[in-house]
Amino acid sequence: MELSLPLPRRGTPRGDKGASAHGTRALAWLSGDRLALRVGVALLVVGALLGGTWLWLRDSSLVAVRHVHITGVHGTDAVEIRTALDDAARRMTTLDFNEGALRAAVSSFAIVGALHVGTSFPHSVSVSVTERPPVAVLQSAGQRTAVAADGTVLGPAWLSGSLPLVSASVEPPAGGHLHEAQALAAVIVLGAAPAPIARFVARVYSGPEGLTVAMRNGLLVYFGDATRPHAKWMSLARVLTSPSAAGALYVDVRLPERPAAGFSAPSSSGASTSNGSASSASTPVQTGASDPTAAALAARLSDAAGGESMATPATGAGESETASGSSAESGSSESEHSREENEPTQEGSTSTGG
Repeated sequence: MELSLPLPRRGTPRGDKGASAHGTRALAWLSGDRLALRVGVALLVVGALLGGTWLWLRDSSLVAVRHVHITGVHGTDAVEIRTALDDAARRMTTLDFNEGALRAAVSSFAIVGALHVGTSFPHSVSVSVTERPPVAVLQSAGQRTAVAADGTVLGPAWLSGSLPLVSASVEPPAGGHLHEAQALAAVIVLGAAPAPIARFVARVYSGPEGLTVAMRNGLLVYFGDATRPHAKWMSLARVLTSPSAAGALYVDVRLPERPAAGFSAPSSSGASTSNGSASSASTPVQTGASDPTAAALAARLSDAAGGESMATPATGAGESETASGSSAESGSSESEHSREENEPTQEGSTSTGG
């Protein structure tokens, strides 16, 4: 008896078709993953090589600083400052330059205010130094030192006979900062003064009229405070170039839009001059346009203003102030016509503002 067994059909069963498709996709994914892995490894290797090369190059002698150009350095410490900057710069490269190291190298020099650095591949560095120039002699307890416009104490090495005097109760050490309000206001005003006329200032102090600038020819200039110092200096120039200000004892620029030239010491000021002596209307200090010193001051102020014409300022109604100890009453306004007839009021203050 024969048994007949059915033979399996050739081909893939229907249920196995899905498994085969999944296997094909898995092989394709593995192949793609291997390619991505190879690319990733290659990029890492190249990145490491480039990074190592960069780290080596930026600190190598191929880009070492060899030429240092320094500008803006003047005065007694110029050689030392240049040497300190040059030595610090030559220890670096143009690809790895640290400006902080330069600032640290000159931190002991109070005259140095700021540094502006530029590198030029492969070996050059330029350093521009912004200094704090001395604007006054700071006097305290018989000691004198130079001080900058921002209140930085520069030390006695920067003293000069041409610097005006400012008094303070406490003298900070060299490199320190002036915090006394009145003294700081004085140096701020001096810092705003046009450079060509700084030598005309004898001292700055706080008086009954507020912050007062005493010129070397005896003229007193009432600033009041340290606000708007540039405008007040230019207002002073307008007064000094006006013929009606000839023979003035003081100029009041507390309101720069309406300055006034005074011909007698105001009763509230005590008539203190730059050397501390009393001044009165009977002994006027000729400080108007007819005085060569005042005329030179006015010319330099005008030049510092950019060459603007200040010889014909606007003229308004005058004001009168009585002198200390005088029985004259204030009032008596002066017209422009009377000025043209050479009949100015000789006692009081003449407003020269518009």
